[in-house]
Amino acid sequence: MDTTEHVPSGGAPPAALPGKDTLSAAGEILRALAAPVRIAIVLQLRDAERCVHELVEALGVTQPLISQHLRVLKAAGVVRGERNGREVFYRLVDDHLAHIVIDAVAHAEEGPRP
Repeated sequence: MDTTEHVPSGGAPPAALPGKDTLSAAGEILRALAAPVRIAIVLQLRDAERCVHELVEALGVTQPLISQHLRVLKAAGVVRGERNGREVFYRLVDDHLAHIVIDAVAHAEEGPRP
């Protein structure tokens, strides 16, 4: 058995990894962001809070579908809803989530790389 330490080809030691709970939580966030409609919802919420009917109008999908996706995003801690009278206004929990989505969209727009 080889007991020598493996050093990556760049010469730097491996990066320290967060704990398993943190990695698991990050995976849940990425899974929640995996659907195109949920990506569109995050993009809509990056600048301002929105209620369900505003998201329906902006995204051109049904209210039940928007509500279903908001439940997934809320369960993953991506969005938070706040009731104001008969309406619930949704907002992103923090700006980090918008940056993840914006970066992913920008990368996708660059197209495949050789």
